[in-house]
Amino acid sequence: MQEGERRLAAIMFTDMVGYTALTQSNESQAMQVLERHKRLVRPFFSRFHGREVKMIGDSFLVEFDSALDALRCAVELQAYLHDYNVSSSDEWKITLRVGIHLGDVVHKEGDVFGDAVNIASRIDPLAEPEGICISEDVYSQVRNKFDLPLATLGKKSLKNVNEPVEVYKVVMPWKPAAEERPTETSAQTRRVAILPFRNMSPDPSDEYFAEGMTEELIAVVSKIPTLSVISRTSVMGYKDKNKRAAEIASELNVGTLLEGSVRKAANKVRITVQLIDAASDRHLWAENYDRSMEDVFAVQSDVAEKVAASLNLRLTEHDKKKIESGGTADAEAHTLYLKGLFNLVRWDKNSILAAKKLLELAVEKDPSYALAYCGLSGANSKLLFLELSDAEEARRNAETYARKALKIDESLPEAHLALSRVLMSRYDFAGSRQELLKGIELNPNLADAYSQLAASYAFSRGWDDCAAAIEKALELDPLSVTTSGSAGTWFLYMGRYDEAIKHLRNALELDPNNSFNLDNLGLAYIRKGMVEEGLAMVKRAAELAGESHPWPDLAWAYMMAGKREEVEKLLSMALAEQEGKATSPTMVAGVYAVLGEKDKAIEWLEKAYQQRSGYLPATNSDFVFENVQDDPRFHALMVKIGLVSRS
Repeated sequence: MQEGERRLAAIMFTDMVGYTALTQSNESQAMQVLERHKRLVRPFFSRFHGREVKMIGDSFLVEFDSALDALRCAVELQAYLHDYNVSSSDEWKITLRVGIHLGDVVHKEGDVFGDAVNIASRIDPLAEPEGICISEDVYSQVRNKFDLPLATLGKKSLKNVNEPVEVYKVVMPWKPAAEERPTETSAQTRRVAILPFRNMSPDPSDEYFAEGMTEELIAVVSKIPTLSVISRTSVMGYKDKNKRAAEIASELNVGTLLEGSVRKAANKVRITVQLIDAASDRHLWAENYDRSMEDVFAVQSDVAEKVAASLNLRLTEHDKKKIESGGTADAEAHTLYLKGLFNLVRWDKNSILAAKKLLELAVEKDPSYALAYCGLSGANSKLLFLELSDAEEARRNAETYARKALKIDESLPEAHLALSRVLMSRYDFAGSRQELLKGIELNPNLADAYSQLAASYAFSRGWDDCAAAIEKALELDPLSVTTSGSAGTWFLYMGRYDEAIKHLRNALELDPNNSFNLDNLGLAYIRKGMVEEGLAMVKRAAELAGESHPWPDLAWAYMMAGKREEVEKLLSMALAEQEGKATSPTMVAGVYAVLGEKDKAIEWLEKAYQQRSGYLPATNSDFVFENVQDDPRFHALMVKIGLVSRS
């Protein structure tokens, strides 16, 4: 907004309980606590689209466009600090009060002024420790849109405010008084993590079954409306880890944990399940199931319904039907599907082809297995994007499988995600985004859909929307190779190199031999000026990827290191590889772009357009192509496929 312009905004004030006394008694400890406070609190603001205006001593002043976003931020922050304090061994606990008001503000020299700021600062001290107080203006915006109860404190006379202000408090779920306990399930409790099931079978090779049960329960429980379920890739990091419930809940920012074990013998299986309230470490529900293998899928649906009942969530018949959709009753097909997904996480050609074969076997076993068709569509879309097969054949296969899945189950979110990838490869960006949003509407816990949405925004250089989609994907899947790698890649493209490095390192900790993430980490290092370290990573990534490595990235890394002769060698190799097949035109175009040979680069990009290359849209935001991105011919090409380039 322009300097001096007046607008409506939600203003949040936070302050630390007891901090002034601490500074007077132990200044050194107070400074350490303040740094810990900033480190823990700051990440929550941007997650809810807030802007930190300033810090006044131990207090934050934060501006939001939405009162609901401000309140959700405050609740998530207080819930996180509550769980952190329960599990932390820190001598001095960080406890906050929060006040929020909605009103006019004026921006001036990076600061904000107005009654909204004054009233929010006066409401803040009325909150209890770990509490939140809001004004009547905020209350009128959020009522009936928020999970926790809001109790009036009556009209309060505030310093330097002419009229008394009606103030409300948020009834936090951990309050001990019975009358303050919420009758509905809290927002934090509705964030659920399903931990890896333990394999109690005598045969260690039955481990796949325990992992499969974890995977399927996550998929099934994710379909419950209003629940937020952490993705499989994040929870699998806790396999065989001996951590307390509160510690895991704090790390994943959840309020409820589901854990269990399986014991398999021949065609019989015993499944033990328990639901735990993380804050109190109290069991909400537990049950044992003794079933045959054919009945396992019914167990999954029953567990989902019991979880909903334990959290006071009411399921409609439509919800129950959704819970039972997309799967298979064939145990062997199910196993093949899980093994296929395991291979599909990787970006090298051999892994993708292995996934494709396993998923083909799964649909042979069960021709009505909609999720397996979604996986097959995804494998073909990945081959198309990486230009590892004939573009039209891969696109045709990807679309055929996506539409088969939709024909079997039109309400399957993964099927809409699969079709969105196909439509993007056809340069139908509006249609692609529509399918993505449909998938998210059907399952708001589908982290992969938010990662794909981030890609959609990135290709059109909509970086703010891209970053918001990334944050949502990370919220749902914080410890995932795929999500962390995707986040790191888009942060790299938008120039946020420190964040890119952080997320790509996280991804590589989970999968050190993932060539895609290693390549992008190397590029981020080079963009930060650490050229030799970055070049070594990009070269290592190329070795790991084999024939599927991205030629332009290696060429760009060599050029940044002043090794033009190596780039020219790569060009000769890339051209030789194209003879007789020409399946990777953007790869050749990228090497020409790095060399500054614009005419040749544009010529090969035109070939990519003629083949409807899956990677062509990415060239609009990929800095490796920056030598041609200001060329009018490149701009015209991007317009032709439906994107706006930075002309």
